[in-house]
Amino acid sequence: MRFLIVFALAMTLCAQDAEKQDKAGKRPDPGPPTNLKILKVTTRPEVVQIMRTFTAGLGVQCNYCHVQGNNASDDNPKKEVARKMIAMVQQVNANFPDGKMHVSCYTCHRGEAEPKTAPPAQ
Repeated sequence: MRFLIVFALAMTLCAQDAEKQDKAGKRPDPGPPTNLKILKVTTRPEVVQIMRTFTAGLGVQCNYCHVQGNNASDDNPKKEVARKMIAMVQQVNANFPDGKMHVSCYTCHRGEAEPKTAPPAQ
């Protein structure tokens, strides 16, 4: 009996997922990224890759800065903090004459949402 319930639930979810696909079997294109104020990218894959580096650098998930289901929303105040941090990193890197990236989120955060400002007590 449990198998039938799980099977029926799985079939319902698969049917809903299929409705979200177009006739060619692909999901509809969500379009270009929106509400980018600091990042200078134009394609969704570029944004996704950048966001993955942020999540790794800070050890957080997307909804730490974004409103779940609405990444373009500015309702989460941490998103504005993130924009300020991105601008700061860009400014620091712009001051290096070789044009290379020397500083990233990971430089300070080391995989934690809040960077440590002093070494641990010994």
